Amino acid sequence: MNVKGNRSIQPYIDSPEKLDKLYRRVIFVASLSQIFGGAGLAAGITVGALLAQQMLGTAAYAGLPMALFTFGSAGTALLVGRLSQRYGRRFGLTTGFMLGGFGGLGVVLAAVINNIPLLVISMLIYGAGTATNLQTRYAGTDLASKNQRAKAVSIIMVSATFGAFAGPNMVGIMGELALSIGIPALAGPFLLSGTAFILAGVVIFLLLRPDPFLTAKAIEAYKRENGQEETSPDSAQAYNKQGVAAGAAIMVVTQMTMIAIMTMTPVHMEHYGHDLGDIGLVIGIHIGAMYLPSLFTGILVDKFGSTAMSVASGVTLGLASALAAFAPGESLFSLVLALALLGIGWNIGLISGTTKVVESTEASNRAKTQGTVDVFIALSGASGGILSGMVVAGSSYAALSLIGGFLSLILIPFILWSRRSNGAARTD
Repeated sequence: MNVKGNRSIQPYIDSPEKLDKLYRRVIFVASLSQIFGGAGLAAGITVGALLAQQMLGTAAYAGLPMALFTFGSAGTALLVGRLSQRYGRRFGLTTGFMLGGFGGLGVVLAAVINNIPLLVISMLIYGAGTATNLQTRYAGTDLASKNQRAKAVSIIMVSATFGAFAGPNMVGIMGELALSIGIPALAGPFLLSGTAFILAGVVIFLLLRPDPFLTAKAIEAYKRENGQEETSPDSAQAYNKQGVAAGAAIMVVTQMTMIAIMTMTPVHMEHYGHDLGDIGLVIGIHIGAMYLPSLFTGILVDKFGSTAMSVASGVTLGLASALAAFAPGESLFSLVLALALLGIGWNIGLISGTTKVVESTEASNRAKTQGTVDVFIALSGASGGILSGMVVAGSSYAALSLIGGFLSLILIPFILWSRRSNGAARTD
């Protein structure tokens, strides 16, 4: 790559101040898109299981929507990663958000005409928004320095809190609006989801210029051509497979546990007589807990390292699972507390795992690797979504929660083993 000839990139190579200004602009734009993306994600998740139960006539497949969301998310994660690697974050993220928006509107149409095949297809496409919303966090790390990476992820994720909390709490309003225009109440939140994802895509397309990933690639290539590469131990290993695997494992387990319990919580609450307002409150607080602690989590990850914080994630998820299993179903407070801890545990796991993956890659392979990792994250979520309904139908919500807690706790010895093995490999 002849970086010297690229006039749009050269100013950022020549001026660290301009590069820092671009970094801050990227954080702002990505954060703005997350406000819309968070609303799109949260509104659909809140009622997806209930809509499926209503249309299919059974709770056994109530986990199907989450499974479809996450299967669609898996395919899109790979697509967005490949597009971002080749054409930049702007093109990849815009494509993903637009697909998610059209999928959300397709769910509304499926509910109106009571068409199950269209519902399945639309929920798969809707998953594109979920994948893209998650991959947006990587955009903040493209131009971040080593000690800014976790914080960059955190700032972007915390911005999603505004939309993520508002989405579930607009379930009742959107349901009433939907009924007033002849749409089933449970499809109403997907009107919000589809519109919000499309707006997120518009924000990325119009404002994410110049592209942070292409800029980072160009700067990296320029430094390589001019002998300015860093020679630290972290930069000496361009692609640390073990580090990528460890980061992926952390995110896979936290995603599976969180998705499984969250998916069946609305169904569990409905069985105990809670209305849509209560369900929206619990899921809203849960999703807020997934994102709101992000800024503090990023600081802690940068200070104590991804390994220590990954262990903290496993412990927090274990506590959340135990509380969900043994709390009385009638107790709104207990469910709020359990789902809040579940969100915090997921938050810690995602940020520490993301940081581990970024540290183990470089710009020449980072976006593609991130997309591949997010495929496994999405597939783990799909597995959790599918199995959650079956476990609850065959046993109970308590049994599902205990299984989630067990998975979270066995993550801890794996993390510690991975750290020792990696240290031994470096010593060798």
